[in-house]
Amino acid sequence: MTVERTRIFVVEDQPQLLRNLLKVLGTFPELEVVGTSQDGEQAVEDIVRERPQLVLLDLELPGMHGIQVTQKVKRRAPEVEILILTSFEEEQKVYEAIQAGASGYLVKRVGPEKIRSAIQEVMEGGTVLEPLIARRFWNYFQSVQARPAQKPAELPWGLTELELDVLRYVAKGLSNAEVGQVMTLERRTVRTHLSHIYRKMGVNSHVDAVVMALREGVVDL
Repeated sequence: MTVERTRIFVVEDQPQLLRNLLKVLGTFPELEVVGTSQDGEQAVEDIVRERPQLVLLDLELPGMHGIQVTQKVKRRAPEVEILILTSFEEEQKVYEAIQAGASGYLVKRVGPEKIRSAIQEVMEGGTVLEPLIARRFWNYFQSVQARPAQKPAELPWGLTELELDVLRYVAKGLSNAEVGQVMTLERRTVRTHLSHIYRKMGVNSHVDAVVMALREGVVDL
């Protein structure tokens, strides 16, 4: 039985890093690299043409930086998932990337298995932020936009206690699998709860849900 492979496009301007990344991805049989680019503007055209399922994207690129690439790709091919892989850890960069439509943000020092699991997480509908980056990101968002935290008088948006717990855990940067471990739930059950949360809150993603919950003071960090 042939397993369907996830089609990946890689954007990295440093030749040695690109070669290393392709070597790593080549060790995972469920992944297929369908294209590469070392230039932001060319990457947009290639991605729109190739329609990969996921793009591994560096932020610091010649001509057009990664956040602009993300914006243009999501405008022209919104179904393509984008996972940022970069050396930047600044809160503002994370915020801008996620706001532009990226589904995750990893720093380049992470190991091969972390990249593999991040791709899987994104393809299953999750959002990937390393815990340290996640805390910085949400704290940054909280400092610039969120209202002071307050205890809701009743469960917001019609969420159940269980759904609210899932939302609180993902706000702390846990992946779907990690939420499942903490709450003793199967991974697919966590995904089901998240889909219910999104529907009830009227949002489309993990990030939108957490941002709304922070803004309303429903979750804290």
